[in-house]
Amino acid sequence: MNEITTTGEKKLVLVTGRSHPELAADVAENLGTELLETEIRPFANGEIYVRYSESVRGSDVFVLQSHCTPINEWVMEQLIMLDALKRASAKRITVIAPFFPYARQDKKHRGREPISARLMADLFRTAGADRIITVDLHTSQIQGFFDGPVDHLVALPTLAGYVKDNYGDSSLAVVSPDAGRIKVAENWSEALGGVPLAFIHKTRDIDRPNESKANRVVGDVEGRMCVLVDDMIDTGGTIVQAADACMNAGAKGVIIVATHAVFSGPAVERLDNSCAEEVIVTNTLPIEDDKKFGKLTELSIAPLLARAVHEVFEDGSVTSLFDI
Repeated sequence: MNEITTTGEKKLVLVTGRSHPELAADVAENLGTELLETEIRPFANGEIYVRYSESVRGSDVFVLQSHCTPINEWVMEQLIMLDALKRASAKRITVIAPFFPYARQDKKHRGREPISARLMADLFRTAGADRIITVDLHTSQIQGFFDGPVDHLVALPTLAGYVKDNYGDSSLAVVSPDAGRIKVAENWSEALGGVPLAFIHKTRDIDRPNESKANRVVGDVEGRMCVLVDDMIDTGGTIVQAADACMNAGAKGVIIVATHAVFSGPAVERLDNSCAEEVIVTNTLPIEDDKKFGKLTELSIAPLLARAVHEVFEDGSVTSLFDI
């Protein structure tokens, strides 16, 4: 009996939604490839139409979408893109969601609440995703919501490298804005050479979203340059209060470092007027020109995403990307 063998090699295809084309182009450039031309347009009633310009049959397709405002539109657009790929016989479909949507709704605080992060994972799976690549989840257990491989990348090497290059001569202390981020702060402390660690004791009213009160610093920050680290900055209230608390505790200065620049509402004004000397973020989310300010430094996450795509495509090790 004659054996049937396949012809040709694996084909990598990178496609993107409309939310953050600059990041997608940067990832493609780092990969040495081009984005597949995709027709995406709305109908008069707001429904979204998607069609790919070339065949993706048998391809390893990576679908990049940053979930910024309007987040629900971009989620729906990515789901439709996944469905189109599944029906076009793509061999493997990987979602690239640098900022995982609804990540803060990862558990029930009270009765009759949803767990929306789990819903997002179910939607991606149902639409056709075989794998997810994401960056700095709000909580790591979200990886378990998806029934398939999740590559949870960390921006720490990118961000810590910048801090070491620009503040390495200072006497540093890593500060977590709340007790729940202590593990992340510990990783930061180790990355910066074992510098002292502190955290902010704060209280939050569960009936008032996006509001908390920084009470005091637990740990010694006196005379040190504090590196305030968090996964995201939304309205900026928590992180700005934490910066003030550090200065009140005798800190020499404060820099704010976060992966995701959500920058909702009064965030830009708060950050620009804060005591922080610099606000360092990545471009997992697009930052409009009117949300950029003098203290802001934006680092590209594209090289990390491109390396992750390459390792997944070549069946290599994504863990190697975490080395600093």
